[in-house]
Amino acid sequence: MSGTRRRWPAKLALQPLPSAPWAEQTPTYQDADPALIDAALRWSQRRPSGNWYVLAASAEVRGDRALGVTIGGVELVAWRDAAGALRVGPGACPHLGAPLALAAVDDTALICRWHGLRVDAAEPARRWCAYPVHDDGVLAWVRLDTLGGETPTDTPVLGPRPADTAIHAVTTVTGVCEPRDIIANRLDPWHGAWFHPYSFARLRVTGTPPRREITEENHRFVVEVTFRVTRGLGVPVVAEFTCPDPRTILMRVTSGEGTGSVVETHATPIGPGLDGRPRTAVVEAVIATSERPGFRHTRKALPVVRPLMKYAATRLWRDDLAYAERRYRQRTGV
Repeated sequence: MSGTRRRWPAKLALQPLPSAPWAEQTPTYQDADPALIDAALRWSQRRPSGNWYVLAASAEVRGDRALGVTIGGVELVAWRDAAGALRVGPGACPHLGAPLALAAVDDTALICRWHGLRVDAAEPARRWCAYPVHDDGVLAWVRLDTLGGETPTDTPVLGPRPADTAIHAVTTVTGVCEPRDIIANRLDPWHGAWFHPYSFARLRVTGTPPRREITEENHRFVVEVTFRVTRGLGVPVVAEFTCPDPRTILMRVTSGEGTGSVVETHATPIGPGLDGRPRTAVVEAVIATSERPGFRHTRKALPVVRPLMKYAATRLWRDDLAYAERRYRQRTGV
């Protein structure tokens, strides 16, 4: 294989990977400084959010039926009106508390199935009033000022995205932890090739924030990594990790194949489960782009590509949720 690597064209996106056993990787524990990870986490938690929370994938909210979700213990209902606009309001009927997630959709209004009460997002009322929303075509957002307690903003705080977001996939998984445990997981890029060898190889962290005086300009983690496609082939890239808000980690490819592609990891608090422990929804959006001429044809293959993108993200989070949940238990003793 070494001879093949020497003859392999350097311009190809796919590059051969060495066949070294997993245990022979260079250890990263000396570089994965707990104090640095904690400092980056503390800084991220001071970022403003404008009180915006990711509700769901944009495609999950439909016009033919309501969607019920809970954020921070607040019961919500979401739907689309006849024009396709996102609508979100309190999830309990103001009459007797029936679940509006079971209501009938009638344009901007919902009709409760228990007694026929009509609540209209376009007509604010004292007992039931819709919330501010944002729909970016990938994710649906809601602004909850009472829950967030910050100075509200007109739109969510978003990091850079490709100009064309059509090639995307959104995965949602739920863990027994708090949003900060999800963010802490992503602020430890050193674990990638060790904990996820099926996805990452040759990972090297080349840039980190300082332990003190972290700012907007210096808070990035920079990583050289190869995304594994097969056992022997991968796509090498350079990526940066940033925190646009306290519940989001943005990984953006800055060099290599797919430059400009992003992975947005959003941690939305759900509230306590029946056991009293917190639940957090991880909503991860992968938005792909490429300058290669043939990439435009990916749109035609979306019915095949999107499930593969979701499968890869879900597999990663199956492992990382165990990591985040363990961190929560160790941190709280619960």
